[in-house]
Amino acid sequence: MYNFAMVGAAGYIAPRHIKAIAETGNNLVVAYDKFDSVGRLDMSFPDCSFFTENEQFDRFCSKRMRTADPLHWLSICTPNYTHDAFIRYGLRIGTDVICEKPLVLNPYNIDNLLDVEKETGHKAYTILQLRHHNSIMALKKKVETGPSDKIYDVDLTYITSRGKWYYASWKGDLHKSGGVATNIGVHFYDMLQWIFGEVKKNVVHVMSFDRVAGYLELKRARVRYFLSISAQTLPDNAVKGEKKTYRLLSIDGEEFEFSEGFTELHTVSYQKILSGEGFRISQARPCIEIVSQVRNAKPVGLVGDYHPLAALPLASHPFGWDDIKL
Repeated sequence: MYNFAMVGAAGYIAPRHIKAIAETGNNLVVAYDKFDSVGRLDMSFPDCSFFTENEQFDRFCSKRMRTADPLHWLSICTPNYTHDAFIRYGLRIGTDVICEKPLVLNPYNIDNLLDVEKETGHKAYTILQLRHHNSIMALKKKVETGPSDKIYDVDLTYITSRGKWYYASWKGDLHKSGGVATNIGVHFYDMLQWIFGEVKKNVVHVMSFDRVAGYLELKRARVRYFLSISAQTLPDNAVKGEKKTYRLLSIDGEEFEFSEGFTELHTVSYQKILSGEGFRISQARPCIEIVSQVRNAKPVGLVGDYHPLAALPLASHPFGWDDIKL
């Protein structure tokens, strides 16, 4: 049984990490969050110590590391822009680290973290759960065993509706979340390059506070994508079905289904990491490079091979703010 600490216990993704720690037979010893809505801890770890002050959390962890029963792992479920600092913190106090995606916002952050790994002798892992999805693993195998010269035509559409709260939170701040492409799309970019190979060309057609559309030319695929958090971009069939999320991957005109099986993938990720088969931070570099390039790109507009939904009219920011950053 490993002893875990967690930062970000009140956040959206934390329950999946708490569940994964419990289902892998380990113990969550201490958690930290600025917010105290963490009654979820009672489900699995009612004896978990909890702090709302970073200094108290650090004091607890430092003291525990000097005992015969120290902390072994730090799980990070905090806002995107804090991941880099908390990973370094975990490595330097003497734990290994599991960090929710996106690992960091910029590729150079990975270089710095690799240096800290060498300095401390501890390891950091990231969650790239789509690589554990059965359908996606089968697709990767199909591509690898298929004709080596075949180039696939891929359309990716992912719309996950968010309310006005999103834009008032850190997620609506480009500098804290990395924008729509990073916040909701990083694992899809990782999936695409993992299956179809490295990026040859990266073009952004449309980018706004609530969507991004572009074109990726990969070694084995031509990809048109559209990512959005606006309910106004949902297709009619989704609206009529009262669905708030729409996910579609089309390969050579054939729909590829992978909507099911998402909820258990964090537990699988923990199982792999704890057995030494997890994804090290260096393996996140390709997708972090993609989202960094997208974030810093100048949209070219509706030219070239663009996703059909890219032509939808852009919306006004719900708070009347600038369409990219708050």
